[in-house]
Amino acid sequence: MSSVAPTATGMTVTSGLHPTLLLVARILLSLVFLVAGVRKIMAIAGTAGYFAKLGMPMPEVMVYVAILFEVGGSILLIVGWKAREAAIALALFTLVATCFAHRFWQVDAAQYANQMNHFLKNLAIIGGMLFVWACGPGSLAVEKR
Repeated sequence: MSSVAPTATGMTVTSGLHPTLLLVARILLSLVFLVAGVRKIMAIAGTAGYFAKLGMPMPEVMVYVAILFEVGGSILLIVGWKAREAAIALALFTLVATCFAHRFWQVDAAQYANQMNHFLKNLAIIGGMLFVWACGPGSLAVEKR
């Protein structure tokens, strides 16, 4: 599947997009995951406790799963290797994390706006990941497809 597939007019899907902007977008989308994953590495026990508090099954195992998704997925997305697969994996990861951590409809009034903002921000991140999945990483990527 090519990210530069011809359209009916002969133009390509990403032909009007500046390659540097696509790279910057991939980096910016990835930073939130890379930083979160590194922070989890530095606080495994604390993160497992937080996951347990959220009701996540097997929190001690899920910490390592989260680290794999966040650090591994963000690096793949930044360098542009298997970027489409990394983007869809991070989108699904974000959806699951959002459903566990930002249930704004279940919190008290003092936390409602904060949790709803995090929920909506995560939906925007999912949208960005779907955009990478649909259009590909651009030409400044290890794998240009």
